Amino acid sequence: MARLPRALEELIEELSRLPSVGPKTAQRLAFHVLRSEAGRAEALARAILAVKTRISQCEVCFNYADGRLCAVCESGRRDGLVICVVESAVDLLAIERTGEFNGLYHVLHGVISPIDGVGPGQLHVPELLARVSAGQVQEVIVATDADLEGEATAVYLSRALAPLGVRVSRPAHGLPVGGDLEYADELTLARAMSGRQTF
Repeated sequence: MARLPRALEELIEELSRLPSVGPKTAQRLAFHVLRSEAGRAEALARAILAVKTRISQCEVCFNYADGRLCAVCESGRRDGLVICVVESAVDLLAIERTGEFNGLYHVLHGVISPIDGVGPGQLHVPELLARVSAGQVQEVIVATDADLEGEATAVYLSRALAPLGVRVSRPAHGLPVGGDLEYADELTLARAMSGRQTF
């Protein structure tokens, strides 16, 4: 079998490590980069490096930001009485696309998973409890995925938040069990957010 140049093999190998990119897709992407003008490849490389060097986590909600605060936390038009807790920034974007939610967010960056050695301390749970304790938050919507780890995280959060006297709710069912928020369509998410119920 013909061997590819080493640089091309390395690019295919790195691309195949991306989520949902198998070996054939990685190969197609690598050949696309190879055929592209040098300026396009350089722009892609600069964009990848910029994401790694200029993006950090928001100091308040842990969403991604290019400064101290993300766009949601900087906005003066958001309802500070409601916080929606999500597993990832991708889930935050999915909810934002619905246009149904105008509160603030808190990004956990994962879920409780004892099998993987992930407990509340490895997530941004202590920061959430501190935010709710310090502010005038009236409701926390726990919008974790409807899978085993997401449900376990939701139950843990509802118990941890109970002594703080806030309403804890969960998006209404309509989201498929075992499904991820990032793959749900806007209509399903909009209905789930507007029909949420108290824990």
